[in-house]
Amino acid sequence: MRTGVIARKVGMTRLFGEDGAHVPVTVLALENCQVVARRTAERDGYVAVQLGAGKAKAKNLSKPERGHFGKAEVEPKARLAEFRVEEGALLEVGATLSAAHFVVGQRVDVTGLTQGKGFAGAMKRWGFGGLRATHGVSVAHRSHGSTGNRQDPGRVFKNKKMAGHMGDRQRTQQNLEIVRTDDARDLLFVRGSVPGSKGAWLLVRDSVKVPRPADAPYPAGLKAAAGAAGAMADIEAPAAEGAAGEGAE
Repeated sequence: MRTGVIARKVGMTRLFGEDGAHVPVTVLALENCQVVARRTAERDGYVAVQLGAGKAKAKNLSKPERGHFGKAEVEPKARLAEFRVEEGALLEVGATLSAAHFVVGQRVDVTGLTQGKGFAGAMKRWGFGGLRATHGVSVAHRSHGSTGNRQDPGRVFKNKKMAGHMGDRQRTQQNLEIVRTDDARDLLFVRGSVPGSKGAWLLVRDSVKVPRPADAPYPAGLKAAAGAAGAMADIEAPAAEGAAGEGAE
């Protein structure tokens, strides 16, 4: 089990395949997603990594929060989250994750807060049919009707479906497909919709129901690792060209 990432919901768009068919996708952006702290079994009793994403002004943080980010030597983050991982998947503090953490075709679980709808009636909130339009019903057509019983028990049961606050609940959308990744801009393109409104923070993890692809980087897809691989490729390419030139001579 490896770590997930913190991403911000940019919005929805569509991508076109080679056959011309369009695929509706949600764009998720990784905004400087870094490891802020590590949790170990010896010290904390469990194994996890704490990630931070986004930017926050130091003046808006409490003194303990400023000390926490100062100890990790990372800039203040707008969002923090912990991900349980295996011993071998622990990451160094300060490591930055990239969109290369996921691969095309991989299934992921996305967790976020649904869009808030405010105070809603029973018909909108629970799908009630409402009262009849005639036969004595007056100015109560969309009400939920009776909620209680007789003298016994003489109360309204808990969890009764009634009017109230709708939305703004934590929900997880499972088995969403990664359609495309953009490592240069740290963008993920996920098929379909995800919980939350534009600009909301989301947690993206490997699917718990579908095995992780073999080509997915382990323990994580890091920016430093990608940069080092690119640098090594640049070094090896001129060396190979030089060798080829010497052989031609």
